[in-house]
Amino acid sequence: MPAKKKTAKKKTVAKKTAKKKTVPKKKVAKKKTVAKKKVAKKKTVAKKAATKKAPARKKAAAKKAPARKKASATGEFIGFTPYKERKGEEYMNDPQIEHFREILLGWKHELMEEVDRTVHHMQDEAANFPDPNDRASQESEFTMELRARDRERKLIKKIEESIVHLDSGDYGYCEQCGVEIGIRRLEARPTANLCIDCKSLDEIREKQQRG
Repeated sequence: MPAKKKTAKKKTVAKKTAKKKTVPKKKVAKKKTVAKKKVAKKKTVAKKAATKKAPARKKAAAKKAPARKKASATGEFIGFTPYKERKGEEYMNDPQIEHFREILLGWKHELMEEVDRTVHHMQDEAANFPDPNDRASQESEFTMELRARDRERKLIKKIEESIVHLDSGDYGYCEQCGVEIGIRRLEARPTANLCIDCKSLDEIREKQQRG
C-alpha cells in the first residue's frame, strides 16, 4: 500500500510540473498575439499615411504634366482638342478649316523650334575630342540627330503644302478618288492627302513591288 501511495504522489507531482510547463506556453502565445497586433496596427497606420500622401503626389504629378505633348516627325500630331462635329454641317466648312489651320501651324512651329534647338545643341557640343572613341560616339549621335531633323524638314514641307491646299479649298479630299478623307483621319494625320482605301491600296502595291 505505501508503494501505491508513493506512485500516486509522483503522478500528481508530475501533473503539477506539466501544468507549470504549460503556463509559460500560454504566456508566450499571448506575447506573440500582442506582437502581431502591434505589427498590424503599424501596417494600418503606414497604409493610412500612404493614402494621405498619394493624393498629394497625384496633384504634384498633375502640375508637372505638360499641357501639350511634343510634335512628332512620324506624320502624327498629338495635343489638340478634337473637333466636335454637328449634325448636318457641311464638310470642310469655315470652323473646320480654321481648326486644321491651327493644328498645321502649331505643328510646324513646334517642329521648327525642334530643328533650331538641335542646331544650337550641335554648335554648343561640337568639340575636338583627343580620344577617338569619344569622337566616334559624338559623330554617331550627331548623325542620328541630323537624320531626325531631316525627316522633320521634309514634314515641314508637307505641312506647308497642306496649308496651301487649305487656302485653295482642296484640303481634306483624296487626291486619287476625290472622296472626303474625314475629320478623324485628318486629325490623326493632318498631312494626309489620300483616303484610307486609296492609302491601303498604295501600301499593297508597294509591298508587291518590293516582293
